[in-house]
Amino acid sequence: MSARRGAWLAGAALLTVYLLTLAPDVTFWDAGEFIASAHALGIPHPPGTPLFVLLLNLWGRLFPFLPYATATNVFSALCTALAAALSGALVGHGGRSERGRSDGWYAFAAALCAGGMSTVRLNATETEVYAASLALVGIMLATADRAGRRTSARWRALTAYLIVLAVSLHLSALVAAPVAVYLAATNEDGLADWRSALALSGVFLLAVGAGKVSLPIAAAGLVLVVISPVAGRMWRSMARQTPGPVSLLFIGAVALSALVFMLVRARHDPTINQGAPSTVESLAYVVARRQYDVPPLWPRAAPLWLQIGNLFEYADWQVALSLGPDAMPTIARTATTMLFAFLGIIGSVAHHRADRRRWRAIALLLLCGSLGVVVYLNLRAGPSFGWGILPEGAQREARERDYFFVLGFWAWGLWAGYGAITFVQQLGLRAYFGGALAALPIVLNWEAVARNWEPEASLPRRLGESILGSAPPRGVLFVDGDNDTYPLWFLQEVEFVRRDVTTVTVPLLGADWYAEELSRRHDLVPFSTTAGGRRVYTGTPSAIAARARELGRPVVAAISLDPGTRNRIASMWMVSGMVYIADSAGAATPNFYTVATPVPSVVVDTTATRAWANRIEQWRGGRTVRRSTDSIEDYAMGLLACPRLMMISNPDRARADSLASVCNRR
Repeated sequence: MSARRGAWLAGAALLTVYLLTLAPDVTFWDAGEFIASAHALGIPHPPGTPLFVLLLNLWGRLFPFLPYATATNVFSALCTALAAALSGALVGHGGRSERGRSDGWYAFAAALCAGGMSTVRLNATETEVYAASLALVGIMLATADRAGRRTSARWRALTAYLIVLAVSLHLSALVAAPVAVYLAATNEDGLADWRSALALSGVFLLAVGAGKVSLPIAAAGLVLVVISPVAGRMWRSMARQTPGPVSLLFIGAVALSALVFMLVRARHDPTINQGAPSTVESLAYVVARRQYDVPPLWPRAAPLWLQIGNLFEYADWQVALSLGPDAMPTIARTATTMLFAFLGIIGSVAHHRADRRRWRAIALLLLCGSLGVVVYLNLRAGPSFGWGILPEGAQREARERDYFFVLGFWAWGLWAGYGAITFVQQLGLRAYFGGALAALPIVLNWEAVARNWEPEASLPRRLGESILGSAPPRGVLFVDGDNDTYPLWFLQEVEFVRRDVTTVTVPLLGADWYAEELSRRHDLVPFSTTAGGRRVYTGTPSAIAARARELGRPVVAAISLDPGTRNRIASMWMVSGMVYIADSAGAATPNFYTVATPVPSVVVDTTATRAWANRIEQWRGGRTVRRSTDSIEDYAMGLLACPRLMMISNPDRARADSLASVCNRR
């Protein structure tokens, strides 16, 4: 069996696995926003990912018989399976054993093991840009490998194009760009074409400069591209083997042209229009992610040793997460991790003997995707790491960031699969036993990462429908954060649910573009005009609430909104299902009672809230969510329990404390 056949067989097997465990609907975090953006041809959060949005929109149109969210989830599965097949073929080429030719088994096992890593599978079964980014990496490295083997100017030009294309798809693909430069600039014997190396390195820096909107970095890249012919003559590189500087700059400009989509589309004000990049200045703001507090390389957001420790914590989740499905390690899970670390070492040694050029490429990918990401991103400690070490109240990441290191885990998986074949053959066993060993992560992660189990499979939709459904007609609904915003955006844009409700995401109010959007679309944000004619918006929650009242629109807060913000909006609230409705506490009817709470102006609409409690409990059916490294499902189920808890008129102290913290009653 050839390496190519083995790799594509593994890709087909992985696609089947992903489809069997695919999320049937919208999921938490960014998926709802991406699906809504694709449907509206809109602009999601910075850096905007325009190429991803365009591809998703086209893909969704190809499958009108599928629910839109299901179709876009399938796109991620296909992207990841494609990446696995291409990567397996890259690694398996040159694999041999004393029993004869066995390239196919090396390729099959490497692809299968890499594609079975838990973080890879979680990205592959929902609408997530990291799956598409992984596919771009697979295509980029396969192209670069061919460019180097054939010493072809055309294939090197295509490699340059794919490197720059990462800017309009997602910058995470640039983590693999140094690997692509190495492969494209070296031949089968590992001898370097220095002109190609300099030219492609310059293209890489140009891409980084474009992604960061940094003139110094882009200028450095331009210099390398321009001087590459001179340097090539000094180091005896053949001019025919590398595109000229003008060609490379033209290729880069074509690859960056997808960014213009955001500039044009923003002027049509699509439903999702984050950053509103309708000018060159605002486009740069979005592409460079200036909306966020991007940390510098120094000072470190957490001690470097702790950041590396956090990486190892995430590595322990990759191959046997079902043996310990939450953040805390278990003996069985960690022992399995050590086994696959051992297989990775065996695979690395065997791969080095078989093919040093591609071994160097995978080693570089592992280094860039692990320690390189640690150093460059300078992340704060994850939510589950560093307790008892960091000071009380130290800032942490909003969620676990294991997906940032997916290329490091991918390289490890490739070598571990390669090592599984090597290991069983050293024991005198047939290669298919190694294939079975390489498939263990698929089995040992299954229960923990499958997205089609209830209640998790429909939990985001249920939460979004419950919040929107509880709101009164034409309500102005204040929400807090991604997971009570993006499911609502998805439902309103894709499913046409409760479009009469205006969702106001409180954390976005600090951005001028968002305040201007609420003013332009809904006349909700007051503004004043300076002497120069510039509008200054007063986008505070209280000002928006006051304007909503002037327009005769109900003011509503999702039950997840923190009580401090809610009580600055209004001092009198009525609980109705999954929301608080302002200024209704004075309604004296038998269907209302005052909640025993430090805020005496909170009342409960017993009729509406009991109806929602019964509806949610009927859906839940006594089911509980599985243990997970991500606490969002537990949190969402806690929110959905709030209508039932609110119906307890005189809760005891423990119940009152729980109600206050989960349902934000205080």
